[in-house]
Amino acid sequence: MRIFRFNCAGQIQKIMQEIGVDPYGAKIMLPKAAALLVQLKSISNISANILKQEMLSLGADAAIARGSLTGKTKKTDILLIGQLAQFTALIDKLKMQPFGLKQLAGELEEALKNYAKGDFVLALNKGTLDLRKRIRIMGIINLTPDSFSGDGLYRHHCNDYPQLALLKAQKMVADGAEIIDLGGQSSRPGSESVSVQEELKRAIPVVKLLAKKIKVPLSIDSDKPAVAQAALDAGAGIINDIGGLRDKKMIQFAARYKAAVVIMHMLGRPVNMQKNIAYDSLIEDIAGYLKNAIDRAESGGIRPDKIIIDPGIGFGKTPEHNLELIKYLADFKILGKPILVGPSRKSFLAKALKSSSADRLSGSLACCVMAAERGANIVRVHDVKEVSQALKITEAVKNV
Repeated sequence: MRIFRFNCAGQIQKIMQEIGVDPYGAKIMLPKAAALLVQLKSISNISANILKQEMLSLGADAAIARGSLTGKTKKTDILLIGQLAQFTALIDKLKMQPFGLKQLAGELEEALKNYAKGDFVLALNKGTLDLRKRIRIMGIINLTPDSFSGDGLYRHHCNDYPQLALLKAQKMVADGAEIIDLGGQSSRPGSESVSVQEELKRAIPVVKLLAKKIKVPLSIDSDKPAVAQAALDAGAGIINDIGGLRDKKMIQFAARYKAAVVIMHMLGRPVNMQKNIAYDSLIEDIAGYLKNAIDRAESGGIRPDKIIIDPGIGFGKTPEHNLELIKYLADFKILGKPILVGPSRKSFLAKALKSSSADRLSGSLACCVMAAERGANIVRVHDVKEVSQALKITEAVKNV
């Protein structure tokens, strides 16, 4: 006898194939095997009680506040408990209901579809990047004198740093990087913004050189539209914007150049992001921020298959928040976009490890592996070879 505690359709389907289940029968049974818990916030008592009765009628259930049953409260959170097949039937029923339940049915249908989505192919200005088969690695090259990780190439090698950047990029590609991320401004906590001219001076010569010498896509890590535009002109294909596309010009340039974008969440700016950290609900607040940014991007002409989201580990988060983001990373799948995470060498790792600030490799590896298991499509890292090896083992275990 075996008891399984997973909801992966691929694993369930594999067991059915081993048993010899008819393919048509397997298709019918798969939704019955996928158990789901769906939490809804602040639902009116009328709607909550209808939802509970509808779930019970389907052989499922719903947990609601005791006060919503007695009428002592006007609204309640609700936890829907059932199988995918039951949720599908619920959606059909709710589409015929009043009290805002028809709208809820559409939102629930979209959320379940997004959560199950895994067939991402990122469209670039030149070609595509297949995110379906395995997690991809974005290698970090800092073109700054003040990188938090101490690897900024601009610090000691002002004259020959473009060539050093090329050598580093080539090694990263050989080690397993499939995107190279180039940044000419530090985003460490407390860092001040540099001028557009200074950032252009640091980044653009390297983008031009690498665009000629390496074949993997180049990403420009910048929140300045002028820098992003210059990088796209020089051969970059991805804008990695820590500002979350707050500037309309960034959206305009991305749409015009048909570039892919990484939309990241951050509280404030690097100079002040760690000063007043407050959330009503960490995951929901960040997901809402990213959803609004996605809507702005798509309304501004950026194609849906060119958008990546990043919850912004280390950007306006406490160490506990960063760990929570890794733990609940799968919650962001509800947005229906590829997920990028960047835990590499960040200070929360040293605190969790209770070790020196320089000893963060093991923590970076653990976070990348856990992120991969929770739905990350891209990890942004400094230590490409080590992360690549760790993820190969992760994929090998997953594919057994």
